[in-house]
Amino acid sequence: MHEFVVMYLNLPYGVAVLLVYSCNKIPSPFSQKYACLLISPVKIQSAGWLKMSFNLKQWSWVLGSFAMLALLSLSRDDHDSVRTPPVRRELRSVSTRDNTYNQMLTKTDNQVVLNNGLVQLTFSYPGGDVIGIKYKGIDNLLDIKNQPSNRGYWDLVWNKPGEKGSVDKLQGTRFNVISATADQIEISFTKTYSPSLGNATVPLNVDKRYIMQRGRSGFYAYAIFERLKGWPEVDMDQIRIVYKLQQDKFRYMAISDDRKRVMPTADDRANGQPLAYPEAVLLTNPSNPEFRGEVDDKYQYSSEDKDNNVHGWICKDPAVGFWIITPSDEFRTAGPFKQDLTSHVGPTALSMFVSTHYAGKEVGMTFEDGEAWKKVFGPVFIHLNSAPSSNEYLTLWENAKEQLVEEVQRWPYNFTQSNDFLSSDQRGSVAGQLLVRDRYRNKKLIWASSAYVGLAAPGNAGSWQKESKGYQFWTQTNKQGYFLIKDVRPGNYSLYATVPGFIGDYKYEANIIIEPGNEIKLADLTYEPPRNGPTLWEIGIPDRSAAEFNVPDPSPTLMNQLYTNHTDKFRQYGLWERYSDLYPNHDLIYTVGTDNYPDEWFFAHVTRNTGNQTYEPTTWQIRFQLTKGANPGNYTLQLALASATNAEVQVRVNDWSANPPHFTTGLIGKDNAIARHGIHGLYWLFSVGLRNDRLQEGNNTIYLTQSRHKTSFDGVMYDYLRLEGPPQE
Repeated sequence: MHEFVVMYLNLPYGVAVLLVYSCNKIPSPFSQKYACLLISPVKIQSAGWLKMSFNLKQWSWVLGSFAMLALLSLSRDDHDSVRTPPVRRELRSVSTRDNTYNQMLTKTDNQVVLNNGLVQLTFSYPGGDVIGIKYKGIDNLLDIKNQPSNRGYWDLVWNKPGEKGSVDKLQGTRFNVISATADQIEISFTKTYSPSLGNATVPLNVDKRYIMQRGRSGFYAYAIFERLKGWPEVDMDQIRIVYKLQQDKFRYMAISDDRKRVMPTADDRANGQPLAYPEAVLLTNPSNPEFRGEVDDKYQYSSEDKDNNVHGWICKDPAVGFWIITPSDEFRTAGPFKQDLTSHVGPTALSMFVSTHYAGKEVGMTFEDGEAWKKVFGPVFIHLNSAPSSNEYLTLWENAKEQLVEEVQRWPYNFTQSNDFLSSDQRGSVAGQLLVRDRYRNKKLIWASSAYVGLAAPGNAGSWQKESKGYQFWTQTNKQGYFLIKDVRPGNYSLYATVPGFIGDYKYEANIIIEPGNEIKLADLTYEPPRNGPTLWEIGIPDRSAAEFNVPDPSPTLMNQLYTNHTDKFRQYGLWERYSDLYPNHDLIYTVGTDNYPDEWFFAHVTRNTGNQTYEPTTWQIRFQLTKGANPGNYTLQLALASATNAEVQVRVNDWSANPPHFTTGLIGKDNAIARHGIHGLYWLFSVGLRNDRLQEGNNTIYLTQSRHKTSFDGVMYDYLRLEGPPQE
């Protein structure tokens, strides 16, 4: 058996030099002579070495293969090289007899191991689960009490339409080294669907990718999901990555600067008392007495996608951090305000790509029979860090935020090897200025300050909040309404916007086609929000949220201390039950001009608990004075909802018993935001026309009835209400 080292160097003008040495150790590349020279039409821009072992018969086969590659390269037409589009750096991988691909990878019969000198990752083979993460003296950051398949994995919730859902752990059946150099390695675990399998498995090809780089403390994870034309119909409601860490080490969780704390354990939850649903548990006998009497619920730690960019866990001894960093939202679903899970007791850290949380089934992905589709989820960066001593453990959170800034600056990455993930030079941009015209508020155009402007699949105004199959690209305008949406993948989009302080949704009249390198500059855009007449009174702030209303204190026996005196008090458990405590015998009455909505308008219009798991509808009243004047025109009630769950809002004017009601929303909503401690779910807007003769001079009352009452969670959260007078010239 002879050992050889293959040394490859790239020279200018696309020349790649391949040096082959016969040796027993790595030689100096400048002390040997090369064995062959290959001319490549594509500049590889990489260099490195690989050690291989061959017998003489194998060596002759290798040399012959190299020679054929050289002839093929030299025979390519020069014009083909010119036509080749720009590509990211190309990397090389060579497999060897001893299953060592380069310095960072080794493979056995049932495992694949990556090691860059800082972090060691162990994967199941060929499934592709992360079963071990070794870092800073901890042999495995993941929970070794769990089965290997339940430590670090992708999963997907799917069903055939009309049938019960099931979970697919997306186990790979084939492993490949995509690329390997001395500085980076990218590996792949693929799962391939065959129509012969029918409904036995999800009709989807999945390519799970992992990237490790020299000198970087962590690793990248992404996946390409693909359906081919002709495959059967399917619904997919959840796609995520899950990491379950060691319970006895990772006890401190951080989601944001004002949401971080020592957490209870999974054992504490197991010994606790389940509440209204399984996720919510009262801690009755926790290992840390400070948690006694607290409620733990994973939904209390949800975040909007626009804010869900770094979260994770800290081990104090040794001081080690585990963080999931998401540098872009482009591959997530349903827009920037979609809420989702982050980290929670386990200790568990999640990267959520698709879910129906805070939105309902209509935000899941539904594929017709034969429908083709492809999407790249990620990459996300799993960042590991450490501090010199346990006293400095909080610096790990600060470092994680700094790492987020670095990852955002590098986005879109140029080192991924899938052609389906596009680098910056393969993308385009859109810029412009958004203005608002509301003549009843200002005769001049108004800057759309701090508006969210985005590109998503073509649809109606506001359709982006239910869109899940494509990519979305969002940004926020500056004070003057200027915006730049950069690094947009090529495709056909609609441009949408939502402006704080104004109801409704904006959509640009024409579709926008992005091509590689495009820099589209739009003329000034003007949004005219729904408006029929002057404002007579208003309740709330039009911002797609109910946060400005009266969020009560929780029951003293059902608190989470993290949210005591916190701006996110709405994340406390059981607030829906507080309505029955505050209004045991009668419903809310709000008097315009006297009451203040932060104090008097309850944040959620829910049912009243009458005991024995029975509930009754509730009717709120808005009382106001009106001077009608001589204008015979009709009035308008602008009714904006921040959330709806199995609800129906009926509107009656000056007649609480009118049947049918003067307006009804009908049965709407399944976002479940009330139960899941969200201050909003999906946005709804109803412009309710009120005949002039229904209103009277002097005292008037509008009755709002939430008529559905199966559970304590049935209800709506109002965003904003406005009564408009008749139109004026």
